[in-house]
Amino acid sequence: MTEQTSKGRDLARGERLQIMLSENELLALDDFRFSNRMPSRAASVRELLRRGLVAEGYAITPGARSGDYGVIGKDGAQLDE
Repeated sequence: MTEQTSKGRDLARGERLQIMLSENELLALDDFRFSNRMPSRAASVRELLRRGLVAEGYAITPGARSGDYGVIGKDGAQLDE
């Protein structure tokens, strides 16, 4: 059975990732979150991860929403080397 959002949409989550942050990292994350009006810390982490991957040359699906729970295109496409 596929997990669904509160609005009844299918939720295709990959893997859960837990990370430990220092106090300074958490403060920086929260500063980023609030200055960019992100809905949650998780959305902020996904956005920062997406930006970092794009900066490193990975192809990311444009216009992806945080609700999509993904940072790499569904086909796993990466920029050709």
